[in-house]
Amino acid sequence: MKHILKILALLVAISACWIGLLQASVIPESYTWLLPLYFIVSLGCYGVLMVGVGLMQFPTCPQEALLLHQDILEAKDFLKNKGVDVGSN
Repeated sequence: MKHILKILALLVAISACWIGLLQASVIPESYTWLLPLYFIVSLGCYGVLMVGVGLMQFPTCPQEALLLHQDILEAKDFLKNKGVDVGSN
């Protein structure tokens, strides 16, 4: 619930800045109406960048892979003992 409150607070702050720019006429009105679109595009670019960075820095965990393989073998043995056909591997 706290996360959604942070998001809502951020949206309110951005909306207040946008309305303030509209009222103050600091930026020409033709540009001011495009600010939400610029914000959405920037947010999308940021999201794509963060996903790309996360994929480039994706950690490999050989110890966890071995543990997972052992769990799979244990599960296959358990199912074989119960009479379930789990394949030849």
